[in-house]
Amino acid sequence: MKKIDVCLSPDLIHLYDLSSVTVVVVDIFRATSCMVTAFASGAAEIVPVEEVELCQQYGAKGYLTAAERNGITPAGFDFDNSPFSYQVEKVKGAKICVTTTNGTVAIRRSSSAPAVYVGAFLNISRVADALKNWNGNALIVCAGWKGKPNLEDTLFAGALIDALTGEYEAADDAALMAWKQYNVASNDLLTAVKNSSHVNRLLGLGIEKDIAFCLEFDRYSVLPRLEGDALRLV
Repeated sequence: MKKIDVCLSPDLIHLYDLSSVTVVVVDIFRATSCMVTAFASGAAEIVPVEEVELCQQYGAKGYLTAAERNGITPAGFDFDNSPFSYQVEKVKGAKICVTTTNGTVAIRRSSSAPAVYVGAFLNISRVADALKNWNGNALIVCAGWKGKPNLEDTLFAGALIDALTGEYEAADDAALMAWKQYNVASNDLLTAVKNSSHVNRLLGLGIEKDIAFCLEFDRYSVLPRLEGDALRLV
């Protein structure tokens, strides 16, 4: 049977062989949730970058830009890191460059894999279907927070493993821990994450509605995939 593993932080990605696995990158609060929402709103492509300065350079080329550091958007960017910001008309057909504290780092560090998808609860069934159609092993890369694991990305990993029961088996303890944690929390994810560090950071910024939105299952039927330097819909 195919195996699925979980990398709990981009800082651990050097421990995994990416040469033959499909990677799913997740940053539930909120980068990959924003990306999925942007594509559902009609975005043409999203370029994820690690540096604010590089994002600004794309802006000079005509891209719309989005940036987040420590949950806050620096001045001079078109979008913040809320999925609600992408539910507007100007997203349709747009090319967007994005940089975030964790999510874009995870995507860039996963880019050597033969296939890299962006996942969220918002499109989890499309992600699961893509992995079912892949003939090899898979790795879920959780963006975490500044090198540390976080609860919401781990719960997504567990939910995806659960959706792939019978198609994949857990490769090691990280995958088993994520799966078991999701099984405990699955009836009420909002309550499960309420005391998590990232939720507390977001609540401090007054954006409670983002939390509930990012925990919705299958709001959208879109699947972004990394092609070169840019994410595009499959």
